[in-house]
Amino acid sequence: MKTPSLSLTVMTDLVLPSETNPINNLFGGELLARMDRAGCIAARRHSGQIVVTTSVNHVAFNKAIPLGSIVTIEAKVSRAFRTSMEVYLDVWINTDGGGKIKANEAIYTFVAVDKNGRPTPISEITPESKEEIERYKGALRRRQLSLVLAGKLNAQDATELKALFLPEPQ
Repeated sequence: MKTPSLSLTVMTDLVLPSETNPINNLFGGELLARMDRAGCIAARRHSGQIVVTTSVNHVAFNKAIPLGSIVTIEAKVSRAFRTSMEVYLDVWINTDGGGKIKANEAIYTFVAVDKNGRPTPISEITPESKEEIERYKGALRRRQLSLVLAGKLNAQDATELKALFLPEPQ
């Protein structure tokens, strides 16, 4: 049984001057690249395969990350489908008092591929904690929404999305 915690990847780094914008905050693109690397490692840990980034589903730049900050990215697979995985990323910065605050978060999708670049099946995942279960359930809704918007799933077949908006049949 594979769990999200087995894919946990924690990357910690310092914000250097060459990675900041004119007001001395970390470039958004630099943070995206760091999250992509952490997410890739988490997805590879789960799948045991080469993985490629297929989408960045959500990014929230909630707090600027200033020059000199210690940044920690935590990445975990939140749900595994047939060949794809959703990876949820939390970004933390250390405070002067030694604590940490959540600065940003993101959701990436990766696909496991073979050596020829063809999608390859992966193992399912079993969430354990309350947060993992919430993220696991939410992943199916997010996937259905993406598929509907891409025209790859009929809205009538998006059962998890419909359940959010329509009352249950009596």
